[in-house]
Amino acid sequence: MTLSQSRQDTRHDWWRGATLYQIYPRSFMDSNQDGIGDLAGITARLEHVASLGVDAIWLSPIGTSPMDDFGYDVSDYRDVDPMFGTLDDFRALLERAHALGLKVIIDQVLSHSSDRHPWFAESRRDRSNARADWYVWADPRPDGTPPNNWLAAFGGPAWTFDARRCQYYLHNFLPSQPDLNFHHPEVQQAQLDNLRFWLELGVDGFRFDTANFFFHDRKLTDNPPSPDGYRRRGHPRSYQLLTHNTDQPENLAYLERIRALLDDYPGSTSVGEIGGSDPLPTMAAYTQGDIRLHMAYTFDLLDSTGEAAALYRVLSRFAEFGDDAWPCWALSNHDVARSASRWGEDRALLALTVLCSLRGSLCLYQGEELGLTEAELAYGDLQDPFGINLWPEVKGRDGCRTPMVWDETANGGFCPEGVTPWLPVYAPHRPLAVDRQAAGADSLLARVRRLLRLRGTSEVLRQGEQTLIDPAPLPDDVFAVQRHDDGKRLLCLAHLGQQGSFAARMRLDALVPGANGWASLPLPGMAAPQVEGRELRLAPGQAAWLAIT
Repeated sequence: MTLSQSRQDTRHDWWRGATLYQIYPRSFMDSNQDGIGDLAGITARLEHVASLGVDAIWLSPIGTSPMDDFGYDVSDYRDVDPMFGTLDDFRALLERAHALGLKVIIDQVLSHSSDRHPWFAESRRDRSNARADWYVWADPRPDGTPPNNWLAAFGGPAWTFDARRCQYYLHNFLPSQPDLNFHHPEVQQAQLDNLRFWLELGVDGFRFDTANFFFHDRKLTDNPPSPDGYRRRGHPRSYQLLTHNTDQPENLAYLERIRALLDDYPGSTSVGEIGGSDPLPTMAAYTQGDIRLHMAYTFDLLDSTGEAAALYRVLSRFAEFGDDAWPCWALSNHDVARSASRWGEDRALLALTVLCSLRGSLCLYQGEELGLTEAELAYGDLQDPFGINLWPEVKGRDGCRTPMVWDETANGGFCPEGVTPWLPVYAPHRPLAVDRQAAGADSLLARVRRLLRLRGTSEVLRQGEQTLIDPAPLPDDVFAVQRHDDGKRLLCLAHLGQQGSFAARMRLDALVPGANGWASLPLPGMAAPQVEGRELRLAPGQAAWLAIT
């Protein structure tokens, strides 16, 4: 019997309303003293993750890779990179995680491979080999320029000329990350077979990188220019709408094939990363019903700065596209500046309290439970090609990828003193280390644990429906959402104004018509809201969850 046939959890929809914890393997824990995190290091620290009360871990890429983009350039889809260990190390991690009650989700990068993958080596050899059409090749324009105007995420055209074939190949990211041609049925099947390999090993699901980039427009139509308001300084691809290299209709049919495969392994799940110019409707379409992805996320909240009106706009727009779509909301991950820096260091708990109030599944990024901020790095310390290519306008993603801090030593317990970590440990992080916070009953870590347990034991929060409260009757800077399930109602409020702004006063019956009264749930680290008659008062930075009667 394989691991996949003996899954412990008989509740196949465990993922619905679950909390995931993202681990960036290079930066979590170094077990072999080479300055790079690894699978054995993750296994040794899983008790910390389990103590948070989360349901699953998501591992960023662990597959064999030249590491031009830190694992998002795959050269072998069925093995572990020696940097992280072996398949036996992965099996040990799976066994330990499952023993602790944690599901394991792993990153899968299907849309593109490394240029050192054997598939691409064969494809580029000539135009007549068995894999000649496994990647996206196109002839130059008559003047020798690329086939169209598509831009790469890291700068420059999304096309590189190959002298062997005298053609251009497509790469939506680095030139060393050629895009696979999913219009070819053999490519589709090959990637499904790779997914089955990991399911047979016992993984509980996949996070799909760039899940709406699998297919491209066959006609290679030029992308239209973006409006001025969409453009961001230093981001080259923001100058055009990604109309023809993302969100193609064929993508939906392929996601249905992936879901059919996952359905062969009851209890397995999927979460898709949705980028592009207008991701919210795509996110909804990709998760509607029970035939495509289980969950998906966009960068709309990952780019948020804690403004009430902006949160309402994102959530209300997503709600326009159907009640059966299922989001996986996150405020931080390996691609964006940490939320404690964007929302404010003193609002880390407030941010997570807001996140826990939302309908959907949640994802926390390693260190978010400690309140880690974005690290400031010198140019000479950078590893991320995004930052190296676009510095100084864009500093890249290394600031959110620095090592986890387990203690207050020079290397934060990530690796021994005397070993140089792959990215420097950020000195301001060391006082926030796990061992120091674990000793304090009122530390952020302790409060986050209590917050996640509170959400995890509430069916209203995990499974309930959601009604957004229109900003019109609310004071400025107040965000409100009502959750309801089987006759139970919970009103979640947060005053997102900065310290020094005015307290917010609200009448409960104006927010929830027909409400007779309420009982305040004790929120970790939050004072109970002040009540005067039927008026509720919230101070800046304060949140409240009210059980409505």
